[in-house]
Amino acid sequence: MIDFSKLDKTIHEKGRLSIMTLLASRVEPWSFQDLKGELEMSDGNLITHLRTLGTAGYLDSEKFTGDGRPQTLYWLSAPGRKAFEDYLAILEQILNMGR
Repeated sequence: MIDFSKLDKTIHEKGRLSIMTLLASRVEPWSFQDLKGELEMSDGNLITHLRTLGTAGYLDSEKFTGDGRPQTLYWLSAPGRKAFEDYLAILEQILNMGR
């Protein structure tokens, strides 16, 4: 039987799952503006989810000034990538059980 309590609640929320999926989808970091545009989230909503994921240790970020404007880049940390892979493995078990 699948232990549904092992689903990471930090990742499982729709907005954070979307962020984690995008960050896992490529090696290069995502800028705040690119994440915002891709996910169609407000600044406040996106930053709240990014902070939650950062507090959990799932993200790394770097702030810099590019083109005279401050920017922040985000990418999955090693623990974040592992947590996401574990999350996907549990989802796969759930899918296989339902087939």
